[in-house]
Amino acid sequence: MSDEHIHEQDHAYCHAHGIAHSHGHVHENQKAVLDRLARAIGHLEKVRRMVEQGEDCSEVLVQLAAVRSALNNTGKVILQDHMRHCMVDAIAAGDHEAVEELCQAVQKFIK
Repeated sequence: MSDEHIHEQDHAYCHAHGIAHSHGHVHENQKAVLDRLARAIGHLEKVRRMVEQGEDCSEVLVQLAAVRSALNNTGKVILQDHMRHCMVDAIAAGDHEAVEELCQAVQKFIK
């Protein structure tokens, strides 16, 4: 199955998995997402160093909470962007599979 679909007005849209496609779709908040991921990676690297150095468990847990928060906030930005763009186009084209795929992804994200 192709990830790119064309509806009546010959407008291409991305499929529910949210990956940018060759037709030039770029998510509006791509830089913000990349910045948030970089922050989360930095927090996670700090957690690893803390564990390696035998730092206090309470401090490690606080740092892990920062990682979780950074990832959750990144997911929110991706979800909002996806709904505002990809899902609007998918629904306009009658792609109900895209809606179902998004529902499944949201269920996994909020577990």
